[in-house]
Amino acid sequence: MVSKNTICLWFDGTAEEAANFYAATFPDSAVTAVHRAPGDYPAGKEGGVLTVEFTVMGIPCLGLNGGPAFRHSEAFSFQVATDDQEETDRLWRAIVGNGGEESACGWCKDKWGLSWQITPRALTAAFTDPDRAAAKRAFEAMMQMRKIDIAAIQAAQRG
Repeated sequence: MVSKNTICLWFDGTAEEAANFYAATFPDSAVTAVHRAPGDYPAGKEGGVLTVEFTVMGIPCLGLNGGPAFRHSEAFSFQVATDDQEETDRLWRAIVGNGGEESACGWCKDKWGLSWQITPRALTAAFTDPDRAAAKRAFEAMMQMRKIDIAAIQAAQRG
C-alpha cells in the first residue's frame, strides 16, 4: 500500500466480494490487490483470501477477512456527495437493491452491513443556507425522508 493511512474494514469472509462491488459501483474505485493467507488462522485457511486492497472514490481501504467476531455499525459510514438526483438514485439503488437496506435521512446499509450516506450536494447547500428559516425547512423535510429527494428539499427550502 502506498498510503500511510488506510481504512481497514472487517469482513466475515466476504472482503473480496464487497471490494469488487464497490469498485463496480463507485467512480474512482478499484480492487488493487488480493492477498492470500500464508497459513491457517482463526477465521480461515491457508490460501484463502486474507486481505483485499481497494479504493472507494479514491480512499484507500483494506478489507480484512477476520471472521464473525465484529460487525459494522453506523458509527462508521462512507458519505458520498452526489451531484444530482440521477446519481443519488443510481447509488441508492445499487446499495439497497443489492441486498442492502434503507435507513433515514439519506443513510443506507449495504449487504455487508457497511453504512453509506448518499448525500446530494443540494441537501448540504440547503441546510447550510444563511437564511436559517429556509435551512430549517429543508432540514425538517430531510428528516422525513429515506432516500433524499432533491426537488422536495429545494421546495421546502424555498418555503
